[in-house]
Amino acid sequence: MRIIGGRLRGRKLHPVKSAGIRPTSDRLRETLFNIIAGRVAGACVLDLFAGTGAMAIEALSRDARRALLIDNSRGALSLMVRNLHLCGVQSRARTMRWDICRNLNCLAGAECKFDLAFMDPPYNKGMLGPSLANLAQSRCLNDGALVLIEHSPREELPAGGDGFYTLQQRRYGTSKISLMGWRV
Repeated sequence: MRIIGGRLRGRKLHPVKSAGIRPTSDRLRETLFNIIAGRVAGACVLDLFAGTGAMAIEALSRDARRALLIDNSRGALSLMVRNLHLCGVQSRARTMRWDICRNLNCLAGAECKFDLAFMDPPYNKGMLGPSLANLAQSRCLNDGALVLIEHSPREELPAGGDGFYTLQQRRYGTSKISLMGWRV
């Protein structure tokens, strides 16, 4: 696993040793960043279910201003901290251990509202709906923010409302990508 673009292009990340962490493939990450290319530089980024931290690090490599990485797994937290240090971007990133499906009250004191959010919940575990609802309730997104969700094709996004609207959806192998917009 490596960083695909930006200043850190080609930098290899620490390998995943836990079966509970399912990183986004390099190819899919490249495709996703091509879709949102014009929205990354200067953005404040939120990475939910951050796992390895590769999505946030990729954004920081492409000149995102700051990133907050959240995961509930101790192993994931350790791995993302190691990867942030390996890439030298720890001064622009913060990590947090939190149960995203319970709530996102941890975002009440966030340094900035977010322009871009990544969400990659475990597939087929019923976490997509509650996580999106908690993200909406947190009111931590700027108007016009993009939310990029990687999920199982078998999991449908919850019905509209809550300020989210679907911009596009694409299927890539065993993953479905939903690009959502946020309207205050």
